[in-house]
Amino acid sequence: MPRDMFNLTMPEEIKAFEQMLIKLERGEISMDDFKKFRLNNGTYGIRNSDDTHMMRIKCPLGVVNSDQLEAVAEVTEKFAPPKLAHVTTRQAFQIHRVKRSDVPKVLSILAQSGLTTREACGNTVRNVTASPYAGVDPTELFDVTPYAEVVMKYFLRNPLNQDLPRKFKIAFEGSQTKDYARLPIHDIGALAAVQKVDGKEVRGFKIYLGGGLGSHPISAVLLEPFTPVDLLLPTCEAAVRIHNRLGNRKNRSRARMKFLLEEWGEEKFRQTILAERTSVLLTRAGTAYRDFDITEEKAPAVSAKGEKVSSPEFEKWIKTNAFKQKQNGFYTVQIRCPLGDLTPAQLRGLAQIARKYCGGRLRTTITQNMVLRWVKEDLLGLVFKELQAIKLAFDGAEHFVDITRCPGSDTCNLAITKSRGLAQALDELFNNGLSEMSHDTDIDVKISGCPNSCGQHHIASLGFYGTARQVNGKLVPHYEMMVGGGTVHEKATFGQSAIRIPARRIPEAVKYLVSVYKKERQTGETFQAYAHRLGPKAMGEKLAQFTTLDAFDQKPETYQDWTEEAPFKLQVGKGECAA
Repeated sequence: MPRDMFNLTMPEEIKAFEQMLIKLERGEISMDDFKKFRLNNGTYGIRNSDDTHMMRIKCPLGVVNSDQLEAVAEVTEKFAPPKLAHVTTRQAFQIHRVKRSDVPKVLSILAQSGLTTREACGNTVRNVTASPYAGVDPTELFDVTPYAEVVMKYFLRNPLNQDLPRKFKIAFEGSQTKDYARLPIHDIGALAAVQKVDGKEVRGFKIYLGGGLGSHPISAVLLEPFTPVDLLLPTCEAAVRIHNRLGNRKNRSRARMKFLLEEWGEEKFRQTILAERTSVLLTRAGTAYRDFDITEEKAPAVSAKGEKVSSPEFEKWIKTNAFKQKQNGFYTVQIRCPLGDLTPAQLRGLAQIARKYCGGRLRTTITQNMVLRWVKEDLLGLVFKELQAIKLAFDGAEHFVDITRCPGSDTCNLAITKSRGLAQALDELFNNGLSEMSHDTDIDVKISGCPNSCGQHHIASLGFYGTARQVNGKLVPHYEMMVGGGTVHEKATFGQSAIRIPARRIPEAVKYLVSVYKKERQTGETFQAYAHRLGPKAMGEKLAQFTTLDAFDQKPETYQDWTEEAPFKLQVGKGECAA
């Protein structure tokens, strides 16, 4: 089956969900029993509701096709009242406010296109992610897609993977120059590597283990200098087994595998995983999936004829959103999705564009965008015009203007603030005060509605997470500003807290900080380097003027959260989805 046509659905799971709903209505099972079941089937509870849900739709490795986009459009339009599909930082889709009784209908429509929600949530191995440029990236050592595919298929519905102490995340990267997949923040991060053995080049990986974000971020460590491909799956299974057997089941806040690394230290952690791998190799699992289909992806047959397009908008878009593939004559195009959201009409429009120009192939990204691959050079102008028609021809993908954010308190039980509202306010700032900086590549903004880092604020050069504090006798939504975060293949650098600022003053603080950076930076100095040179304390001092508010009766709106007209209230429930 082509890699743009994964079909991982099981019809009996839909029937099982229907039966569980009947049992729940009859009182034959408890809400807690149902909760565990629905989470393993990609269905979350949401804020202020007992019977509506967020559903997470898996896109393994970020791979999705036109039929599947249309299925997502259909369920978003019919069953999710906000009528927005949200692209997540794990290359999946989320839809919100689905009635419990409609969940089987959603599952059925998705299944017809080959999509599943299975293990998109819960204490499981989550959606396996990979660089969206795998297979076309000029800087990659080799295409990691077939190896990631085997790992994904092996763990999906694997009995070992159904009741872990906490969730488990795996990512693959082939590029030798850029960490698109953000390997060090994963339980398993696999970087393509080669080694000469008896004069022959052998493929393998550098495998990093024990990373994670959340409120206590930890960077992964290298397991061994080189892991050949025939040990990839046994190594992954060994790590999952150790997490399953020795992870903390008494304290959920310390149940991720990263805490084993922290408690044991690097050497004991490595030796424990390697010893477990030896045991795995003595079982049937040790010899499973040794054969990888490494057939190179072929260009799709496309009959469309090119048309010359010339405009300042097109040239700007080409510069920021398109790059040459390693295959001569083809480009990959990134589609920037503001706020990470897509409407049903945009999903259907993208599906048609992909069919016409890319053989129906697309990929999602962890920066909440979409990618079109295999676009012929002479067709770029037509692709741009058709993206314009569905209002998705935004330039600046993977630049300052391209903000990552979690759903925030609009739907999440754990969130304190409306991260979507702040992202929208900052996005508007790029049209009013930051336009000349919008296309910088050395600043990235990531926003979370709470400390748990679902928006990955810890690895942003400029990150924010929601919190609250009293100002003039009123409880006011705030954001903690983190500076200097980022990743390379070998290590994550986590941003340091600089200052806490009221939510409504964040845009003016960002505008001021960027102006100071422009004046004070040294030649060639990135924002991350600037932040480290100054240090968080000095940077916080520069922004102290933005921590105050006028009296409540003078500007009551500044005491509110973004997009909110009611007084701010701290309302934090029991979470199901913390990072």
